[in-house]
Amino acid sequence: MRTYEIMLILPAEADDKVIGTVTDRIAQVLSRSGGQIVKADRWGRRRLAYPIDKLTEGNYLLVECLADPADIRELERVLSLADEVIRFKTVVLPEKRAKVPAVVTPAVPEAVSPGPAPDEAEPEAAAPAAPETAPAEAASAEAV
Repeated sequence: MRTYEIMLILPAEADDKVIGTVTDRIAQVLSRSGGQIVKADRWGRRRLAYPIDKLTEGNYLLVECLADPADIRELERVLSLADEVIRFKTVVLPEKRAKVPAVVTPAVPEAVSPGPAPDEAEPEAAAPAAPETAPAEAASAEAV
């Protein structure tokens, strides 16, 4: 299963009942093969970037879910047929953003290499070397 993020734009006059209906429809399609909604954020009423079907505002809904790619194709088909959905966009979340470690293991001091001690560092590496000028540059500098 993969983690997907779906952004939906609903009509501006959509109330909680309509938003709940859309969320339930998404959950119903995903649950057929074990998918689930992880998080649903209601962004509320916002101005659209450009008019869509003579509408200038919409209700935004962001849904994060776990599903198989075949389920997402079916969900996109269902959402495209839904009258209460103006637009939607589905993206796959990258693994590093989608997976949150369940248990954070503390770093063991012996396992971490601190690097060389400050007194063991090479003296040349500590002081920056003076820039060398090319012979042609030196000759032109003296001529000026």
